[in-house]
Amino acid sequence: MHKTTVKTPQNTGAGTFTQRFRAKRLVANQLMANRLVIAALTSLFLSFTVSAEVLPQQQLIPGGLALFDLGTAATRPKVDIKGQPVMTVATGNGTGQHWTAIVGIDLKSAPGKRTLTIDGQARTFSVTKHNYAEQHLTVQNKHVNPSQPALDRIGAESRAMKAVFTSFSSTASTQWQPMIWPITGPISSPFGLQRFFNGQRRNPHSGLDIAAATGTAIVAPANGTVVQTGDYYFNGNTVLLDHGQGLISMFCHLSQIDVQPGDQLQAGDHIGLVGATGRATGPHLHWTISLNNARVNPMLFLDPQLLPEANHEETSQP
Repeated sequence: MHKTTVKTPQNTGAGTFTQRFRAKRLVANQLMANRLVIAALTSLFLSFTVSAEVLPQQQLIPGGLALFDLGTAATRPKVDIKGQPVMTVATGNGTGQHWTAIVGIDLKSAPGKRTLTIDGQARTFSVTKHNYAEQHLTVQNKHVNPSQPALDRIGAESRAMKAVFTSFSSTASTQWQPMIWPITGPISSPFGLQRFFNGQRRNPHSGLDIAAATGTAIVAPANGTVVQTGDYYFNGNTVLLDHGQGLISMFCHLSQIDVQPGDQLQAGDHIGLVGATGRATGPHLHWTISLNNARVNPMLFLDPQLLPEANHEETSQP
């Protein structure tokens, strides 16, 4: 908050009382202005948290999103891509609902044309090439070249997670809920980095790493149902949260899980604590978002007005 300092004159005489009165009034006016600014910002924040007009950000690159205007209809349009159902959200009420399709573009997919089906009609869009930065990390060798028993475990865990990522649960709400940050902290590894572990090229970074001390509380970024938890080889202690219509959040490397499958969470509800379990070089939260089984950038689901200042910072720490 801006602090205003008022210097009152030191001379004595008939004008002293008037000058002091004016100074006090100036300070009072400044305090009132500050309170009004805070009230306005609070009102703005609340308006964004409940507004259905704020939609995710379109970005037509691997790891991005494609948004399609579906027009006005009384019922939800049916949209799919490669046989996978696509999220649709609405603005307006009753017969005046205006629909938008939100399509995830997988991070590992190649640029080029895509085709989706809208109520049986094909529609195409193009994905452009994007060069993500590289990141070189040093970890335990077992997390780069796992043993056969470890590979068997990894395969089983991958199949369990894929079952969640390919699921599509209906939701009572037709409106989009902008997400909030699960924790506040600097982004230590941004989305999409091409990663090299101990000099060996591996899958790109399919989430955001947010640095925080071990034991920092993690909250749900939006309403959802806990559908899977576990201790996974690479991800460590992990929670998967289904937000509906194929939109899944995954939280990794937790030191403690405080939810269980079936729990219904609201945005801001407690999930667990930050840790460094699994393949991690230090305590942080890895947050993945999957939409129609495509890993996409979580930043696209956060309205810029909701971003805490700390999360604008990016560091080179893994």
